[in-house]
Amino acid sequence: MGVIENLLAVIVVLGLLITFHEYGHFWVARRCGVKVLRFSVGFGKPLWSRVDRHGTEFAVAAIPLGGYVKMLDEREGPVAPEEQAQAFNRKSVWARIAIVSAGPIANFLLAFVAYWVLFVYGTTTVAPVIGDIAADSPAARGGLQSGQEIVAVEGERTPSWGEVNLKLVAAIGANGELEVTTRDSETASPERHQVPVSDWLVRQDPPRPLATLGVTPWRPELPAVLGEVLDDGRAQQAGLQSGDRIVSVDGTAVKDWMAFVDRVRDNPGKTLALQVERDGERRDVMLTPAAREQEDGTAMGYIGVGVQTTEWPERYRREIRYGPLDAVGEAVSKTGEMSLLTLDSIRKMLIGLISPSNLSGPVTIARIAGDSARNGVESFISFLAYLSISLGVLNLLPIPVLDGGHLVYYLIEAVRGRPVPEAVQAFGLRIGVALVGSLMLMALYFDLMRL
Repeated sequence: MGVIENLLAVIVVLGLLITFHEYGHFWVARRCGVKVLRFSVGFGKPLWSRVDRHGTEFAVAAIPLGGYVKMLDEREGPVAPEEQAQAFNRKSVWARIAIVSAGPIANFLLAFVAYWVLFVYGTTTVAPVIGDIAADSPAARGGLQSGQEIVAVEGERTPSWGEVNLKLVAAIGANGELEVTTRDSETASPERHQVPVSDWLVRQDPPRPLATLGVTPWRPELPAVLGEVLDDGRAQQAGLQSGDRIVSVDGTAVKDWMAFVDRVRDNPGKTLALQVERDGERRDVMLTPAAREQEDGTAMGYIGVGVQTTEWPERYRREIRYGPLDAVGEAVSKTGEMSLLTLDSIRKMLIGLISPSNLSGPVTIARIAGDSARNGVESFISFLAYLSISLGVLNLLPIPVLDGGHLVYYLIEAVRGRPVPEAVQAFGLRIGVALVGSLMLMALYFDLMRL
């Protein structure tokens, strides 16, 4: 069932992003007087199509991994004399720049709208309050203490653990000190800490900012009570059910959820004797965790269960909500921040600060899309916005075959006063196809390695 949900989620996400991107090209092309021959979501044989009164074919094709807008162009075939004025290649260089840049701009606009909706609708999050500090860690050397709330990193507000992680990831490669601002209570004055770091998070796969900092988030005590039990997982096969409380493992009492998780993770493939309380009665269950290989080659036990949710105390909860006008500025700021973070991550990957194995392909996107859909509307919209920004940024890279490569050619044409020679464009296209194809294969390879 999870595979089907993931597949449906990725079809919805990619369908929306592709449609918005291509509609940007289509809308501006129409406004510039260019005849659009086909608007396709997906590649390959059309599953559905229709032709409008302007002669444009709208199609949904079988392979949902992209899309395109095909415009009338004399470079791609003969054009009737009466239609030559509607050909893309006959338009001014500035009109062509507007048409090509409209796709990525549409992705940024979609992200802006998604963030605006989230900020107006409001989100409830957990305050980033420190639970434990690891001894001799950067956090300990910087003077951070248990019970403090992290309110800013490098001067940027952090109302949630998600924001703390984003700011820490944005600092990949830092040497010297990171400024972390904390406070002991909502009424206390902020306190700035200079946390010493060296080659911060360089080539970690994946980056583990909180663990590297030496900070464990504060959490309410979680009793060892099962929440969701996945179909066909080892827990279900052993007869465990949602609501079961784990009393002991191999005769040793289990004090909380994390103690149970540790026992499962540390014993892949080993049969454990559990005592379980269900409906006031205790029963014995034999459970053998499956072995799941980690990226470092070690095995971890896995049984396919989640913890029963526990209410957080009100003082640790934060609601982020803005009025419609204030949300505009916040959405613009968030879209810009995530765009710069994506661009900077690409730069750091090129210079070796971020491992290429962090590249994500369709398998990882499908898994994250499915997880975000199951975690609720807020999580799904946030993922949609970030993926839309990533698509916009990637398409603006100056690589022939991408929108950014075409923009480079047209900007050179605007400066020179004449087009870049066709032979040069054709050579660049071959390089671009090879480069993009290689990146896609790398992303797919790392996807498969994560399975």
